[in-house]
Amino acid sequence: MFNKLSLKIGMLFFIFILIIEAFLFTTLYVTLVNERVDEVMENLLARGETHSKVLADSFEEVTLSHVGMMEAATDFIVVITDEEGEILVNSDALEPEMVDVLEHAEFEDMPLQGEIVEEDWQDKRYIATDSPITIDGQHAGHVFMFSPTDNIDRIVAHLKNQFLLVALIALVVTIITILLLSRFITLPLIRMKKATEQLSQGNNRVDLTNERNDELGELANAITKLSTDLDRLKKARNEFLSSISHELRTPLTYIKGYADILERGDTTEREREEYLSIIREETAHLTSLIGNLFDLAKLDRNQFAIEQKDVSVAELLNSVAVLVKPGFDDKQLTLSVNCSEDLQAFIDSERIQQVLLNILDNARKHSFAGGGVKTTCTEEDDKIAIRISDEGQGIPEDELPFVFDRLYRVEKSRSRERGGSGLGLAIAKEIIESHGGQINIDSHFGKGTTVTIRLKRGGDHS
Repeated sequence: MFNKLSLKIGMLFFIFILIIEAFLFTTLYVTLVNERVDEVMENLLARGETHSKVLADSFEEVTLSHVGMMEAATDFIVVITDEEGEILVNSDALEPEMVDVLEHAEFEDMPLQGEIVEEDWQDKRYIATDSPITIDGQHAGHVFMFSPTDNIDRIVAHLKNQFLLVALIALVVTIITILLLSRFITLPLIRMKKATEQLSQGNNRVDLTNERNDELGELANAITKLSTDLDRLKKARNEFLSSISHELRTPLTYIKGYADILERGDTTEREREEYLSIIREETAHLTSLIGNLFDLAKLDRNQFAIEQKDVSVAELLNSVAVLVKPGFDDKQLTLSVNCSEDLQAFIDSERIQQVLLNILDNARKHSFAGGGVKTTCTEEDDKIAIRISDEGQGIPEDELPFVFDRLYRVEKSRSRERGGSGLGLAIAKEIIESHGGQINIDSHFGKGTTVTIRLKRGGDHS
């Protein structure tokens, strides 16, 4: 139970809100209590000031008695003294605390205005004020007002009860709000948890898309995209395994079939040479396919060694042209190289040679006899652009987006002569991108294809 995220979030919110509410309620309570106490004391002082003004106008026995009788009917107690502190009138019997206040009064120094002389309402039974009586500028006496602190205690107790009630209501509302809020926050997370459980069970089709623009909405959309990607990868993996199975099965079938034929006694020497040639060809094809698969595996694990250095592009292109020339001559194709001698690229020459050989081999396979292939090299800002253009059959427009996919072949017949394994361009793209470069293909069906490779220019690297 205590491991639930909604409970943890709720408890965290509750603790913080409780601390904030306690601080605010305490501050408000203390402020209101102080204001009410100050109000009681100011009213008591104002009452004494009123009596002193009346007595200043008529400091006679009748007025003194009238003031005493008036306060005797209230909860307040009035004590009127002369200028030396002798008691003239008191509305009620004097308590020891009242006498103590009178004894500590400074009768020699006449105050300019009334003042509070006892304000400790928490420890004393009475609070008291002193209002001087002044007649024609002469000190005539004092009006002491006393009020029981029970009145203040009742006010404070009433405020306390009100605050306790409001605090209880606020606490209940806070708990309900936090429960709803934590549930509202964690509900999408619960849905995401269930969705990820489905992903772990192999169900790659989950949909959590929503209109939320916050982090939870982004997370939900990311999980949905992940499920889509996993579903696509699963299909791609199945297609990849199916294609690999076919690619491996075909040469193995040839090898086994012709090996069985060779075991027959009626096979002529010319047939033996022909069959052995086919076996060697299929073995070479199988070796090349396995090598490509190993290269792809290394690229996927970032174990494909790339050792870059400044290399003359013209020398690299010319050396590749020498390697492919016999194949081009057999098909009566011309191959031209146009590249400035001073252009350098920051590359691994062996890996880029592998890419160029693959692209030129594709150009040879898909070009018509008597045609030509052009290789050019130019500068583009901080890049070196290598373009290989042929005048062959081209690639249909709807096939272009997929030519770099693994095991994808435009030649659907899987011809042993022209189809290839479908891995060459995928490897080429990985190698170029591992150099920090780009590779693009432009093609017009029936007119030819241009492959553009952009690589870092040499001499500009740190």
